[in-house]
Amino acid sequence: MSILTSELSKPVAKPLNGLIKLMNFMITAGGVIMALTFFFVVIVRYGFGGNLFAYEEWLMTVSFWMFFMAAAVASARKEHVNADVLGFLIKNPRIIWWREVLVEVIEIGVLSAVTYWGYLMLHEELASYPMWQTTVALKIPFFVPRLGIFLGFLFMTLFAVLHFYLLLRNGPKWPEREPREVAEKVEPEEEKVTVQGAAQ
Repeated sequence: MSILTSELSKPVAKPLNGLIKLMNFMITAGGVIMALTFFFVVIVRYGFGGNLFAYEEWLMTVSFWMFFMAAAVASARKEHVNADVLGFLIKNPRIIWWREVLVEVIEIGVLSAVTYWGYLMLHEELASYPMWQTTVALKIPFFVPRLGIFLGFLFMTLFAVLHFYLLLRNGPKWPEREPREVAEKVEPEEEKVTVQGAAQ
């Protein structure tokens, strides 16, 4: 269960977990296919002096799907690489929260625009059917890898919206006081009361 789905209600979290598991399976399967393909390329080329037929074309399709599904999973887990410096400098929880809200709004805006462009890309492919673009040897339609691009951005937008919802629902996170800090603040007051009682 990812950090995102652990904070959502079960009716929402369950299908999301299923979707993330499916994407993880696709990522794993894509990695296995790529590894086996390069293994057989080496065997065929250097063992038999031949060439594996049009392997670049199916690897292109597999790599597009694997890359964009991995990007979507990273978006769900908030594991994208970033160059965030302000996060280390700002200490006020309220300012940190407002900054995260601003970042999420910008992220959702950018992802929504890119997802829309991905839709236009798919629409253009479908409009040109049956004369749509295909690979040279295996005749794989360009629609197939481009569908992976569109779905990747669509899922990233969905996960960003859910993160934004949780951010608004949870509000700023105030640091919890350690028991030792609380005890240190209580002890002087108790001593003061004891001294005053003894003086009376």
